[in-house]
Order: sequence, then structure tokens, then C-alpha cells
Amino acid sequence: MAKASDVKTGNVLRFNGELVTVEEFIHRTPGNLRAFYQARMRNVKTGKIAEYRFRTDEEVEIARVETNDYQYLYDEGDFFVVMDNSNYEQFNIPKHLFGETARFLKEGMDVIVAFESDEPIMASAPTSVELEITYSEPAVKGDTSTGALKNATVETGVEIKVPLFINQGDRVKIDTRTGNYIERVK
Repeated sequence: MAKASDVKTGNVLRFNGELVTVEEFIHRTPGNLRAFYQARMRNVKTGKIAEYRFRTDEEVEIARVETNDYQYLYDEGDFFVVMDNSNYEQFNIPKHLFGETARFLKEGMDVIVAFESDEPIMASAPTSVELEITYSEPAVKGDTSTGALKNATVETGVEIKVPLFINQGDRVKIDTRTGNYIERVK
């Protein structure tokens, strides 16, 4: 157990039996009252935000979280199978931990997974990926107004908006957080 004064933004705590990530942790000393810490925390499983005031001497449990790079191997039902690059050990990671970025995962891609006592609690794909366009609508002559976009499908099956000059077979860089086209890759 640690004191509330040892907590920092980004720590993972076991709070009311749940794992929470500390998003904001501020020390406050109002007028003639006792000092306290104001914390904004996000539940790891549900994503709900909770606010709580800790006394400066209050005991908290800081969870021991190990974060490492893994290689995405394949999709298996409700799980993604990833492999530790150092010892080749494989783990089943629930798909919901990746959120919306899961649709851009391609076999062989590096991902980051956080474990707390052998249980995966957080996972994230790279912020940008390079994928090949498997289908794109042909550009119509005269549709060259600034910023014109067309639909295209990438190799993972996701449909995105790309500029008119992108053709089938081109490789593009995509922001996995928003699903937006970034640039064409040479």
C-alpha cells in the first residue's frame, strides 16, 4: 500500500475493487481547510470516469502493470492472438481492449499490451498504419474541386475516404484513431 501523495498521473490503481487509470491528480490546499488530492480516474474495463478526493495520508493500492510490445498474429473468435517477441509466448487478448483501432490490425503488426497480474487490461494498435488499397472507385473527370474525396477499401476490409488520385494497389498511411487518410506511401 502507498500513500495518496505517491500517486502520479498515469498510474493504475485498484480503487473500490476495480482497476482505474489516473487521468488527473491535483494537490489542493483550500484556505483554512486541510490539504487533499483531487483525482479524476477512468475505469479500465468500462471506461467510466470517476472523481474522488483523497486525504494526503490515505492509503491507496497502486497496481503493478507491465506494458510490452507484442506482434499481432491472427484473429480467433472474440480474441486477438499476440506473441511476445522476446520469448515467443502467445497470449489471447480480448478484442474490445483495442477499441475502434482493431479494424486496422494486420497480421505481423506490432501492438502494445498492458498486463496486471497476468490479465490483459489495456491494448493499443500503432497510431498510424500502412495498408494497401484493394478497391477504389474510379475518379470521374471534372471532379477535381479542392479536397474531393472518394471511397476506397483497404486490405483489412475497412472503407475509408481518400483523395481522387489514389488508385487500387496504392499503399496509404491511415490514422488508426480517426480512420482518416494521412498520405500515400511510395
